[in-house]
Formats: sequence, C-alpha cells, structure tokens
Amino acid sequence: MGMATYFTSDTHFGDHRTLFMYRRPFGSVAEMDAAMVERWNTVVGPEDEVWHLGDFAVRYSAERTSDLLRRLNGIKHLVVGNNDPATTTEAREWESVQHYRELVVDDVPVVLCHYAFRSWNGMYRGRLNLHGHSHGRLSSLKGQYDVGVDVFAFTPVTMAEIVASRPPKRRAKKAGAEAAVTVSKPGR
Repeated sequence: MGMATYFTSDTHFGDHRTLFMYRRPFGSVAEMDAAMVERWNTVVGPEDEVWHLGDFAVRYSAERTSDLLRRLNGIKHLVVGNNDPATTTEAREWESVQHYRELVVDDVPVVLCHYAFRSWNGMYRGRLNLHGHSHGRLSSLKGQYDVGVDVFAFTPVTMAEIVASRPPKRRAKKAGAEAAVTVSKPGR
C-alpha cells in the first residue's frame, strides 16, 4: 500500500485546559498526551503525510516539542493555529509550516486553515474546507469539515474517513422541484 495522507487538529499536547473545556475523557494531561501519541502512531506510518491544522502543543519547551514530533510517525505539516507558540512553529521537524494551504488529496481539492470559513476558494466547485479550532462545536457549512481530535476520537483521519463522517444526501422530487433530503441511519 502506498503513502496515505492524514488530517488532524487541536491536539493541544500539554494543555490541561482542554480536559475541562472540551470534556476530554482522560484523567490527566500525561494520559491524554500518551493516548494521542499511541492513536496517531497506530494509524500513521513513517512514510505517511500528516496535515496538522493547528493548536499542536501548548506549554511545551522547544526541546519537548521537537522530541514529541520525532516520536510521532509520518511526514508532518503544520497549518498554524491561534495556540501555536514559536516553540511549535519553529520546530525543525515540520516538513512545512503555513497559515493556509490549498491542495488535492485523493482527487479531492481542499482548502486547509485552522479556522472555518464562511466562504472559501472553490467552494461552489467541490473544494472542501478542512479546519480545526472549534472542537466540534460549530455547525459546518456544506463541504466543510472540522478535523479536530475532539471530533475524530483523538486520531488523525484520511480524506475517505472525513467525507464518510456525514450521511450522504439524496436528491428527491417534491412538488416538481428537487430538494435535498438527508438519509438517516436506523436507530439515530
């Protein structure tokens, strides 16, 4: 199998506030950090690419940040978030660091930013907006996905997993006009 591309955001390694603010299911910061490293390395291989959409580590020294990045599998890119200090953004272990990026992954064009957009380049031509920052608390627009760890079980995810995270929409005729109908799964 070839190289895979993963997305994640808002890990907040070292940040005790996230345990309470976002009700993370860990007893301590050390437990949270260890679980996220384990989950990351379970799905991401050494040659895989990972796009981290900001808020990587808080209150970590430069040395501790670099050590953590070396322990995490994959070729890592950072799209800077509002809680990324210089100890994160200046770490040499990042393949690239930017505030915004457009790319195509698995034939899907995407716009990457820490923040969700109301409008983005290509939104009416199928380009998706992948973001973090909101920790799953923001209603997404069509074509917009929060890839943060609070949304995806503290694990980086592939484009296929991101797109599959929403129920498909089916077109139905209603009084001569077409209307989008959300197909719900039984028991929900």
